[in-house]
Amino acid sequence: MHTKVWHILILGVLLLACSCRQQGSSPLTAKVCLEEAETALANDSIRLGETLLRKAIHLSEASADWHTQYIAYQRLAEALSQSNPEEALRLMKNALTVYEQHPDDERNEVILLDYAGTYAAQVAFTNAGTYDEALDFIRRAYDIAEKGHMSDLMCQTLTSLANIAWAKEDYRQALDYALQANAIATADLRLGALQVLARSYLSLDLLDSAEAVYRQIRPGDDAHLAYIVRSNLAKIALRRLNATQVEDSVADAFEQMEDFYYKALEQKDDYYQETLRQEMENQQLEYRSQMYGRTLLVVVIVALLVISAIVLVARYRMRAQLLEKRQLRQEAEHQKALLHQANEVVAFLQNFILERMEVMKKLNQSSDSLIYLSPREWSEIERTLNAIDNNRFANLREQYPDMTEDDIRLCILTRLGLSNRTIGNIYCITVSAVQHRKLKLKKDMFGETNPDVTLEQILKS
Repeated sequence: MHTKVWHILILGVLLLACSCRQQGSSPLTAKVCLEEAETALANDSIRLGETLLRKAIHLSEASADWHTQYIAYQRLAEALSQSNPEEALRLMKNALTVYEQHPDDERNEVILLDYAGTYAAQVAFTNAGTYDEALDFIRRAYDIAEKGHMSDLMCQTLTSLANIAWAKEDYRQALDYALQANAIATADLRLGALQVLARSYLSLDLLDSAEAVYRQIRPGDDAHLAYIVRSNLAKIALRRLNATQVEDSVADAFEQMEDFYYKALEQKDDYYQETLRQEMENQQLEYRSQMYGRTLLVVVIVALLVISAIVLVARYRMRAQLLEKRQLRQEAEHQKALLHQANEVVAFLQNFILERMEVMKKLNQSSDSLIYLSPREWSEIERTLNAIDNNRFANLREQYPDMTEDDIRLCILTRLGLSNRTIGNIYCITVSAVQHRKLKLKKDMFGETNPDVTLEQILKS
């Protein structure tokens, strides 16, 4: 009798364990796997995203979910495009093969062809090969988009054609495609179209046109795009001064910053991998705790294990939160350091540009002799300051139309950091007269009566 009771209890434990296992496991579909992969990629967890995408491809093939399969191929190609463009091209060709066998939406076909052409161009650029395959993909995409009156995809494919023409150093053709793309660009594609248009102008040494387009770009919170705009504006100013060596130094500095950025992404990926491993171990511990909780023979032991598991989970979460806060703080400090370095590079370039000007050499003379500046020299100073100071004096003229030309010039000399003695040598007046003019301009034009606030501080703000 006693033996039968034990057999029944053991059978009950096994049944409860099996039921617990079935309840705890839910079937993973290809769509769910694809969604999890996109979430991982959005969090910069590249390796986890690649693993999930390969799993989604396998699951979609097994379930004949062709739409999910070619989308997964496309996302995986995107994830690998920077590190392995040849593999990205191969995956996009697989995506196109799946789509052509099971077509659904022509917009998706245009997107797939455009991606395939982009990756083929990357391979050609890396291996110094021909761009014929890339052009074939993107022209097919453009023809489909034009036939279907898909203006946004027409803009996207024209931008891709402009990039390929630019890579082939056919800058006139690149400019033609870029102008066509910009003419039909939608709001979400405007930034990309403007970038390739400005780059084409710059490659053709059409500096005024390139500068005008770059000033239309509003990066917003995109720090990388802001760096691109500011660096190219600095290059334009340097080209006007024929400072080619400094332009090369600027390019090297920004390449180093991009290397720092991608290394930070790799460190962030490692952090997410470790977090995922910890979470999986924690889930296994919780699963065992649930199984033991359903066991009739070890109720007391299960209770103790559950309490222990809760304590461990709480301690793990506290450690994870502390680790995450420390990681975010370190990342913020790193980004702050990068931004500081970028600002130092920009400040160096601004000072370098000013020092190279012949007018500044004249203004920096230490003697007390009178200094005469021609209207052309005044115009050159103001134009250079506008180029490196984000149109400061153009905006000043617009905001204060009542300011006289002498007031503007006094502001320019103050912005250059010249001493009152040097300014007096220019205006043929005493140092005290210069101080009086600054006070009068500060009070009458800017409405500032606080004696502790200088004209220099007003101009900087």
